[in-house]
Amino acid sequence: FTHKAATAPRIPSTRLALHHFDTSYSLHLGALWPSVRAGLLCEQKYGALLNNFAAADHVPQELELLNATDFVSEAPQMAQQWQQGAAVGEAARGCQEGSGESRTVMQAEMMTQAEVSPPLCASISSKIKCYTFPRGDITRFRPARPDALGLLDYYLMDAASLLPVLALNVQPDDFVLDLCAAPGGKTLALLQTGFCGHLAANDISVSRTKRLNQILHSYVPREVRDTVSITSYDGRDWDQVEGGTFHKVLVDVPCTTDRHSAMEEENNIFHKRRTKERQMLPMLQLQLLMAGILATKPGGEVVYSTCSLSPLQNECVVERALEVAESQFNISVHVEDLSHFRTLFQETFSFFSDCRLGELVLPHLTANFGPMYFCKLRRM
Repeated sequence: FTHKAATAPRIPSTRLALHHFDTSYSLHLGALWPSVRAGLLCEQKYGALLNNFAAADHVPQELELLNATDFVSEAPQMAQQWQQGAAVGEAARGCQEGSGESRTVMQAEMMTQAEVSPPLCASISSKIKCYTFPRGDITRFRPARPDALGLLDYYLMDAASLLPVLALNVQPDDFVLDLCAAPGGKTLALLQTGFCGHLAANDISVSRTKRLNQILHSYVPREVRDTVSITSYDGRDWDQVEGGTFHKVLVDVPCTTDRHSAMEEENNIFHKRRTKERQMLPMLQLQLLMAGILATKPGGEVVYSTCSLSPLQNECVVERALEVAESQFNISVHVEDLSHFRTLFQETFSFFSDCRLGELVLPHLTANFGPMYFCKLRRM
């Protein structure tokens, strides 16, 4: 029988990806996995990041008429109501148990407003505005339009991608590094804060930095672009370029891009030819995170992020980086608590409640953003 097929029929990369996810994520996410899987396989939801540099004052009104809201500015109000409700509920239960009178309710309410709200609001940049449609509303945004000077009015992106930028909490005149910057949504969001004293945007791929340049040209006026330096270094070597110089570093690493891998054949990391590259991802991620930590000034902050659900690419990389920083560089790194993000943004996103370190947004049919993992570190 000499005419046997030379190669076995090729299994689509998306099928290989899903098989891999079914095996590992059903263990990691347990009963949540079927719902997350359904989200991954359905159309992704977008947010419209307003371009503060465009003359587009009419856009918020236009979007609000469509029933979209700015999830960033809405969050503290929602959280406050939610906490007050919780506090009143607690106090009411206290009263029923005969442990106090109605003044407990008053105290609880006052305490909620005074003690809980300021830190929640303070850590969120009010300059960043991103409109999303409510849970369950799958309206699509119109394509972006140019203003009189040719700057586009908003940028469509997965709204969960803004969370790492909000977590970085850029302050006026901060020197900021975006180590793996392409295709450029997070870089653009960092600039929307209006606070970057200097922004270094780096990506190893020259073709991807071209795309980043195009985005900046479409959205950002020249005087602001001049505060950005775009480079194409291997991010792993960054500390050899500029070590210990940044107040804030974003390390948004290459990963298994779970949503893309489950849906698109093109450029899929689960392709048989890319097996080795995929297996090496956690190592690459660790090296990039280490470079990010070393690029940070003492007292500065790093946010590590991926668009994967995999603990091997998420918590495990962070844990290993903490060990390596301590043992090889004698650098102490502290993991910052971001659990208030869960409270703040619970109306918009579906969070995984069992993350050992950092926060994870899970795709969900009513709020189909993510996956997005992010963890904040402080170099001591």
